[in-house]
Amino acid sequence: MRPIKLPQPPSGFSGLPDFFQGGVSSAIRRAVVIGNGFAGSENQSIGLVRAIGLFGRLALYRVTRPRGGINEWLHWLPVSLHKKLYFFMQRIRGELGLQATFKKQKAMALSSETSGLSNILEADAKHISKMARETFEKEGPLLVVASGRDTISVASSIKRLAPENVFVVQIQHPRSHLNRFDLVITPRHDYYPLTPHAQEQIPWFLRRWITPCESPGKNVVLTVGALHQADSAALRSAASTWHDELAPVPKPLLVVNVGGPTKNCLYGADLANHLAARLQNVLWSCGTVRISFSRRTPEKVSDILVREFTGNPKVFIWDGKGSNPHMGHLAWADAFVITADSVSMLSEACSTGKPVYVVGAERCTWKFSDFQKSLQDRGAVRPFTGKEDISDNWSYPPLNDNIEAASCVNASLAKRGWSIHT
Repeated sequence: MRPIKLPQPPSGFSGLPDFFQGGVSSAIRRAVVIGNGFAGSENQSIGLVRAIGLFGRLALYRVTRPRGGINEWLHWLPVSLHKKLYFFMQRIRGELGLQATFKKQKAMALSSETSGLSNILEADAKHISKMARETFEKEGPLLVVASGRDTISVASSIKRLAPENVFVVQIQHPRSHLNRFDLVITPRHDYYPLTPHAQEQIPWFLRRWITPCESPGKNVVLTVGALHQADSAALRSAASTWHDELAPVPKPLLVVNVGGPTKNCLYGADLANHLAARLQNVLWSCGTVRISFSRRTPEKVSDILVREFTGNPKVFIWDGKGSNPHMGHLAWADAFVITADSVSMLSEACSTGKPVYVVGAERCTWKFSDFQKSLQDRGAVRPFTGKEDISDNWSYPPLNDNIEAASCVNASLAKRGWSIHT
């Protein structure tokens, strides 16, 4: 196993500022994460809380939408309007009892592989802001971290209802009214629409409607990629957990992560065929190849790879059963091949400092093309051509987004006379 080249905090930096001698009311000892039910978004919030040092005192709340049937076509609506419409339709159907499902605060099971937490509560801005106000003198300010479009209204409402008792961080660009939050953390490529190249692609009469409309302000922190939970502590733990299974496999170990097409990175069976052919070409240089698919991977893509490599003694394909090996793969891999559609998977892999090869980057458009270019310019990724020798090692400065974002949170807190205290 090649060493995990993870970014470390600077000498003397514990991830926390010096504790202010201002009493309990200046020390932040707990955090609330507002989630939306999607691992990609929730992992970013939890990853930031881990980097800050409050993971052990984290409460996770979730914004829920009605699901199933016609609801799958209504996700473009604001959550509150979607729920009202759902309740109205249920009333028409005479199924009023189902309203309680979405009004009542109810604990829900969450996979330990997603967050390590045992339960989640329905996000209620009034309840959370009231709790922050009533416990302020005894427990200090409350750190609130949210990520994803559906969480914007809840997070901003908490800030509005308890401005003196909370510090609200919104991850991913909220598109408008950034002053509703104490801090906004978002990738640089979210500001791609403001670049001259992007402006050339937008008809003049649509430019005012494409967000963001303004350059990042003082309360905006820009990252290269997505925040995540794959920090040094998590990967060291995963290396230990997966030692018995992954330490003995022949090296080098090539991990292949396959996502799924998006509107800005379209692909199908054609890319799967290209990937299979290129993997066949590099097999001679691999000790082991382990392939994993995401929930977004179409069957027509996974079927091609399964058919091509089933029975090959060098290749293991995770079938989705049992423990998810993703963190173990990040810890033990010698190199990665990742489809270009997933900002999260690329961000995690590029935080290890190990070789990362990308397949399908030429299919990315708009800001996702800009993200691919930023990784290439940093030397963090290379195109997967099928001509590689996987035993060749190359390196680059690992992405350091988690620690840098945490440092910015600490600096912003210090301006208010607050600090993180564990």
